[in-house]
Amino acid sequence: MPIPELDRVARCSRFGRRLLESQPQLAETAPVRLDRPFTREAMQAFLTEPPCADEAALHQRLRQLRQRVWLVATARDLAGSADLAEVTATWSTLAEVCVAAALDFHHALLAARHGEPRDEAGQAQHMVVVGMGKLGGFELNVSSDIDLIYLYPDEGDTAADDGAAVKSISNHEFFVRLGRKLAAALGENTADGYVFRVDLRLRPWGDSGPFAMGFAMLEDYLVAQGRPWERYAWIKARPLTGSRHDELMQIVRPFVFRKYLDFGAFAAIRDLHVQIRREVARREMAHNVKLGPGGIREIEFTAQVFQLIRGGQIAALQQRPTLVVLEELAKSGQMTLDAQQELASAYDFLRRLEHRIQYLDDAQTQLLPDDAESQAMLAEAMGFADYAALLAALERHRNKVTRHFEQVFAAPQTDQMSHPLTAVCCGTADAASMHALLENAGYDDPPRVLATLDALRHHAARLAESTQLRLNALLPPTLEVIGSQRDPMATLERFAALIQSISRRATYLALLAEYPAALRQLVRLLAASPWAAQMITQQPQLLDELIAPQHLMSVPDWTQLAAQLHDELDAHLGDTEAQMDAMRRFKRVQTLRLLAQDVAGRLTLEALSDHLSYLADTLLAETLARCWAGLKTRHRDTPRFAVIGYGKLGGKELGYASDLDIVFLYDDDAEHAQEIYARLAQRINTWLGTLTSAGMLYETDLRLRPDGASGLLVSSTEAFRDYQLSHAWVWEHQALSRARFVCGDAEIGATFEALRREVLCIPRDAGKLRDEVRAMREKMHAGHVNDSELFDLKHDRGGIVDVEFCVQYLVLRHCAAHPELADNVGNIALLQRAGAAGLIPTDLAQAAADAYRELRRQQHAVKLSGAQYARVPLPAVESVRDAVTALWAQVMGLAT
Repeated sequence: MPIPELDRVARCSRFGRRLLESQPQLAETAPVRLDRPFTREAMQAFLTEPPCADEAALHQRLRQLRQRVWLVATARDLAGSADLAEVTATWSTLAEVCVAAALDFHHALLAARHGEPRDEAGQAQHMVVVGMGKLGGFELNVSSDIDLIYLYPDEGDTAADDGAAVKSISNHEFFVRLGRKLAAALGENTADGYVFRVDLRLRPWGDSGPFAMGFAMLEDYLVAQGRPWERYAWIKARPLTGSRHDELMQIVRPFVFRKYLDFGAFAAIRDLHVQIRREVARREMAHNVKLGPGGIREIEFTAQVFQLIRGGQIAALQQRPTLVVLEELAKSGQMTLDAQQELASAYDFLRRLEHRIQYLDDAQTQLLPDDAESQAMLAEAMGFADYAALLAALERHRNKVTRHFEQVFAAPQTDQMSHPLTAVCCGTADAASMHALLENAGYDDPPRVLATLDALRHHAARLAESTQLRLNALLPPTLEVIGSQRDPMATLERFAALIQSISRRATYLALLAEYPAALRQLVRLLAASPWAAQMITQQPQLLDELIAPQHLMSVPDWTQLAAQLHDELDAHLGDTEAQMDAMRRFKRVQTLRLLAQDVAGRLTLEALSDHLSYLADTLLAETLARCWAGLKTRHRDTPRFAVIGYGKLGGKELGYASDLDIVFLYDDDAEHAQEIYARLAQRINTWLGTLTSAGMLYETDLRLRPDGASGLLVSSTEAFRDYQLSHAWVWEHQALSRARFVCGDAEIGATFEALRREVLCIPRDAGKLRDEVRAMREKMHAGHVNDSELFDLKHDRGGIVDVEFCVQYLVLRHCAAHPELADNVGNIALLQRAGAAGLIPTDLAQAAADAYRELRRQQHAVKLSGAQYARVPLPAVESVRDAVTALWAQVMGLAT
């Protein structure tokens, strides 16, 4: 009875047709396997039952296994029963099983003659066969060769287990002989064909290098002589046999994944790709679906360059399979979701096409066929009506791959000799010409510009020649971009300070050269804020964030970002310092992204404050979780503990440099709960405030807790309730109007919120309340004397504090009758609610809300400009101040 799957194999594969004709018994046994993948266990059973009597029997059994796996995997693939992942996993598994079986067989034979290889302590040694390339990535294709490297842990000599007399040889000689036997077992072409062609050229020193080597020799080579392309080759390296894999990967990982960002990888991979493109053109291989334009290799390069650059900082990028890496790039924001999906779809299409090309004759080729018969077979195998339709689909995928590849690898403009400002940067023109060029570029103080450039050249003279060349190439376009800013001189000086800080790390200069868009974004940030310039100069790794504008400008997804932070911290379990640094880097990165959107005008001040508050919430939640996990005296898995935010954190009005007003509550009847949670609170405060190499997370203010600085660091919910209802001052109830549960135990958060509303809704005497609020306002005003002629946006009469006190008075005075005022929705919304409730005129409520928004906007702008105090000339805010003064007179001028 015909078997449809095998009939399709015969139609779409000449090799498959010959195999079925020459070995009809395969067609008889295949149907029992076609309903499921060929498993590792089935492969191992075929090789071991019965045991192979000699080397010839092993060779035959290995090749017979390959034939069976080929037939089942190909039939399932062509029938649509197996996806790409199953096909590549099946072939990768077959390679692993065959390598292990051949290695065990020949190791036993060599050990019987020479004894077991041992280290100096007498411990047995085993070869570690490292799979490289697609085998390492568990992505092997149908007719691929396998790239292997032979390693062993330690030097030594062989010796028999029982002390019997054997011809002892060195471990090196033993493993060289073993490696040759392994390559022959897999790669020799016998009457039964071959198993896998073995390629050993990726080993250190290539064809001229030792056939096998110890871990120590490998480490010495990678440290002293490892070349850029070898980092790319070792990305997918995976030990297949032996032991001490962790020790090996500890040698390899620092070579591949650098601790710091490495934008030199762009040039290295670009050069490698150029060489491949030249070879493709020379051999007229444009129809190569792997190496040709828009082919598989370009997708792999796109994924791997991000691994080389960022893998040292993002552990999730240290994975091997290409599709997994693309997915992680999208998750971490290094690639847009659209790009990831297009590249993943193209990769799936191209790899399936590659397999079907190889099915034709079981040949290691990725070239599209040029004969009509093969083209028709290929079209049918791919599910297209004809070859023209297949080519059209292929072209669409290749065009998308090329587009994304060129976006990533677009070559920088390194030759700046023709740039008009080159003469200025190099100091080769006369003074009058340089002054004219600078004035034309937008600079109104050419001598000061030239002095800044002279200082920069003097600094660069002490650097490596390659670094000087990079800087010389970077300066002309940078000077041009800076000249278009509002204050080019200040921006140039900030840029010069940054360059002097980072110049010994040539990778940052490479980044700015590789990414003109990143350079322009950097200049915009430097021009907008000296605070931003200082942050980037102190933490230059933030430059990395400027290279992906689509991510830099995307609205943060705080749920996703929280999960990303959680995973990164989990990667450093047990290493408190690494976790603290990771949290600080996370904060800096998110802050920079928000700053870029702020400077670009994409965020309102309210939206920015919301995002900065979400950022603080995220970091506080992780800090609480990590501190509790690290507390030796914890008595339960989850603490009955909550963090309450006050002030700007509570009201979601945080700025870039705001501190955090927080209070700690607990609800736990355990005997030592107070002591345990006090330790937790201290630990949280330390985590937030400790200054590490990555900076400080947040400054904290804990004085809003019951009894202030003299009170207990943590309060039980019962004690906190008693304090608020019986002992708290009016100003503490004012503070409650902007307080909220931030993180921790949700039940405690709900208890706090219920108490907050209860306190705010207590009926109060209007006159007494007014007097106490006004007294506190006077006290604050006396503590912030302004002797300047400028208007203090926050503290002067008619400023931000006046609005806040008016709103707090309205909440405390009228909440009993208008409970909607207890909602923590911000001052603007509360003013509008007060107007709607008839507590103040609606036009005054709206004018005061608009004034408050404008005062905060100007305060934000002044602080961003680097000023110590948020003060502006009075004419700039006179109408705004008048609206606030009118609100104060209406609300606080008489008892209401």
